[in-house]
Amino acid sequence: MTLQKWAPFRDFRHIDNVMNSFWRNYSPRVQVRHAESWIIPLDIVQDDDNVVISASLPGFKAEDIHVTIQDGALSIAAETTSEAEKSTNGYLLRERRAGMFHRAMRLPETVDADKAESAYNEGVLTITLPKLETKKAKKLEVKVG
Repeated sequence: MTLQKWAPFRDFRHIDNVMNSFWRNYSPRVQVRHAESWIIPLDIVQDDDNVVISASLPGFKAEDIHVTIQDGALSIAAETTSEAEKSTNGYLLRERRAGMFHRAMRLPETVDADKAESAYNEGVLTITLPKLETKKAKKLEVKVG
């Protein structure tokens, strides 16, 4: 029988390394075009049949939002302009932004990009990507005996 030195944090480091490699492979890839750009927050939810992406875009018109899927990457872009620019001295606080934003992310291979649908309602853009039938998880019945 060989004795192994007890290292209580070895398992934690291993789990941390596994989780980091997982998120590195599946996290969104953010691309910013120029210094005046900013990114939008996304929620991504997956169920048995779909991957649903929700993006917060308050104050935009649907025709000002551009969604494209090309080479396995989803891209969301839009541009907004502010009211006529007033002198900077007149503002006490300015938090609303004007300009261009762009968000891009790699899509998993399990989705069917050709059947993707998007909808814009009350400032939230929702993109539904159905999963390919061949890539869906299959439930197996457990038989006794």
